[in-house]
Amino acid sequence: MAKKTLSAAKRPSFYSQALEEAEKIELEEDLGVDGIDQEIALLRIKLRELIESRPDRIDLHLEAASTIARLVRTRYTITREQKKSLKEAITKVITEIAVPLGVKVLMGN
Repeated sequence: MAKKTLSAAKRPSFYSQALEEAEKIELEEDLGVDGIDQEIALLRIKLRELIESRPDRIDLHLEAASTIARLVRTRYTITREQKKSLKEAITKVITEIAVPLGVKVLMGN
């Protein structure tokens, strides 16, 4: 007998299986969030709380700060493909708009 599969929209997510009902609602709301800016902000708040509540736990402070640093680095890192796409877009603007308008451009590779 073939096993029925649920559509992606109806299938419980990996995380939802470990969450309370209120947390599941929050998870559903957060699925529309793009990027990691909110996570970075939340971790900064939690780090501040940790420093205030446990000033003696430097090891935890450093671990949290390191995690924040990795997330910030991830947030601002662009892929090789994105770099190529950006370079092509800039070249197109220069060749199709700037040069015809008389802007002199020195193109270097």
